[in-house]
Amino acid sequence: MTVNLTLVLVAASLLGCGVYLVLERSLSRVLVGIVMIGNGVSLSFMVAGGPAGRAPIVSKGGDTTGLTDPLPQAMVLTAIVITLATTAFVLAMAYRSWQLNGHDDVQDDIEDDIVRRLALRDVTSEAYSATTSDYPGDDSSGDPGQGPDDDPLVADAAETAEREARST
Repeated sequence: MTVNLTLVLVAASLLGCGVYLVLERSLSRVLVGIVMIGNGVSLSFMVAGGPAGRAPIVSKGGDTTGLTDPLPQAMVLTAIVITLATTAFVLAMAYRSWQLNGHDDVQDDIEDDIVRRLALRDVTSEAYSATTSDYPGDDSSGDPGQGPDDDPLVADAAETAEREARST
């Protein structure tokens, strides 16, 4: 099978430029990036599908040589639908952001900034401290009565051994 190098390069450039645009803060650029990624994926599927051939409709006992594979075409249709839905969602977000803020730039979240600053200082958050335990096998339920001897795995093994001893 021969592959058209021009189509491969165009698909790769569409995907690369699309990823670059998706990583921007402006939702309008993200929107264009999603459309470019969708087109690049569709083109990649068509290139991977191979050369054009006859329609994949075969009568009983008919010749099946030179038929086009219908799977890449179905994948392209699926990619188009997913791109359309994602584009509509991002367009609605950009419009709402424009209505509320007068711009479509994505702002930093306050909680993300707090987590970033705590990570730079290497501080453990209170939520992590509350849900973790120093005891092995602890289920992190926050039960203050659990100690090193209350390991549920050891208790399960002991109960199983006790049941087996009773049954024999």
